[in-house]
Amino acid sequence: MAVILTPRFLPAAWAQAGDTASPGDLLRLSDRFERVASRISSAVVYVEASKPPRSVSRKEPIEESGSGVLIRFPGQSQPLVLTNNHVIAQASAEQITINLADGRLFHPAQVWSDPESDVAVLRLDASNLPTALLGDSDRVRVGQWVLAIGSPFGLNQTVTHGIISARERGQVSLGNTIRIKDFLQTDAAINPGSSGGPLVDLNGEVIGINTAIASHSGGNSGVAFSIPINLIKRILQQLLEKGVVARGYLGLQLASSFEPADALKLGLDRAQGAWVEAVYPGTPAYTAGLQPSDVILRLDNRVIRNENQLINLVSGLPAGQHIRLEVWRERKSLTVEAVVGDWSRGQERLRSIP
Repeated sequence: MAVILTPRFLPAAWAQAGDTASPGDLLRLSDRFERVASRISSAVVYVEASKPPRSVSRKEPIEESGSGVLIRFPGQSQPLVLTNNHVIAQASAEQITINLADGRLFHPAQVWSDPESDVAVLRLDASNLPTALLGDSDRVRVGQWVLAIGSPFGLNQTVTHGIISARERGQVSLGNTIRIKDFLQTDAAINPGSSGGPLVDLNGEVIGINTAIASHSGGNSGVAFSIPINLIKRILQQLLEKGVVARGYLGLQLASSFEPADALKLGLDRAQGAWVEAVYPGTPAYTAGLQPSDVILRLDNRVIRNENQLINLVSGLPAGQHIRLEVWRERKSLTVEAVVGDWSRGQERLRSIP
């Protein structure tokens, strides 16, 4: 099967220069891949964690492995390793081993994690380590080239390439603890063991941390998800300053799907918004007067696409902030005012509800 490189897959300058790519263009792209891989690979690490058995009947510890990337962060004198929480969850610092590209081994001096976003950061007592630069994921464009680097199946320093397939993907099921989902989607080959490794652009800057794949077989199917680096920066800042991430909440149960047929029954002309299934008593949503079957269309001036976006937006707000919600109820629009609650306290309240 012949593969034709068309202008829509080329940098803008190439597309303007002509309708096809010359051999020289392809060589320059190959050279760019090579330079980026060479620059970033030394900062990519292999992470191993020994975790407690999941059941009493099983006595052997569970061995987990994944990837990570060494970075420098403002205000920190020592290097940090970014990885996924699910790679190191329930393992102590002594049970985590970080394998550098040059073969050196470290246990982290300190570990922070945020299960709700699947982000973990490990501090190393070391100096003069290679580190990667952090990019700006808000500037990422669908269709741009990216490289993924990690340790799939334990094969360290594996480099794959692809493009950004989509932004702001949230309709992904990743387990009960992961609540904050706002992924970059890529078709770069990512497999078990790649979790925690960097997704980098052709400037050699980290734009995401690879965390999951969509696959029926458990292997690469060309649909993989990466946590945007700007989200990680905000999480990292709070973890380093406070040890935890403060989040807002309203106290709603939202429908996991909102189909066109559902929207039409409610009198809407499109399946857009967050559909409320339940409102928990004693919560900010209850106080604001939100009701089951409401569809939240806007938060202040932001149009709400789906329930995941609403969760992400509210989670990023400080407790006590006043917000205005445009709500669709009984075939008409109305405005509701609410005060964002503290999610750490809200969890305790929600757990007490039968």
